[in-house]
Amino acid sequence: MVAVCRRMNASGINQGTAGNVSVRNPKGFLVTPTSLPYDMMRPNDLVQMYFDGSYEGERRPSSEWRFHRDILASRQDIDCLLHCHSVYATTLAVHHKTIPSFHYMTGVAGGTTIRCARYATFGTQALSDAAIEALQDRLACLLGQHGQISLGKTPAAALALAIEVETLSRLYVQALTLGEPPVLDDEEMARVIQQMKNMSYGQAPDLDGVNDVAKRKQ
Repeated sequence: MVAVCRRMNASGINQGTAGNVSVRNPKGFLVTPTSLPYDMMRPNDLVQMYFDGSYEGERRPSSEWRFHRDILASRQDIDCLLHCHSVYATTLAVHHKTIPSFHYMTGVAGGTTIRCARYATFGTQALSDAAIEALQDRLACLLGQHGQISLGKTPAAALALAIEVETLSRLYVQALTLGEPPVLDDEEMARVIQQMKNMSYGQAPDLDGVNDVAKRKQ
């Protein structure tokens, strides 16, 4: 977790002590502490939290612990949550813009769009509720006038998705300078998402069933 936090800032998708990371564990979940620079953070600074909102240790949990708790509690398909204030994703979020399927890679978040949650004050239950709504059937969302959230089975997977969301956000912001871009229809996006699922299961993409896939030479 500490290494991913440092990589989050080094990659440019987060700044200062903003952002936070959590990982499910047998007791509940670990979450990054509040107001501690990542380059000073050590594993024993991570805060053990429980799903009743209690925590152990000397350090206080991130101010955003509520949405970490609630998302992990409601989403048994993921074990890690990463929140950051990446520049282009936040640029879209301040305008409450959902990212449409202007590019097929929008499908990495699990659907035809990457939604933007309604605005709510940071650290509140209202923000947690808004995030859960925007994340329904998705692995990522923007937070209105705030930032982004990405989910994964591991910290590394959540970080990779957050970087992809930021890349898509930058592409969309740049595309908008030429006007609203065309979007791929739901039928094509369904094909794209199935291709991505096949590849995540270690299968070669072959939706047409023609068996024209790359094969290791014998």
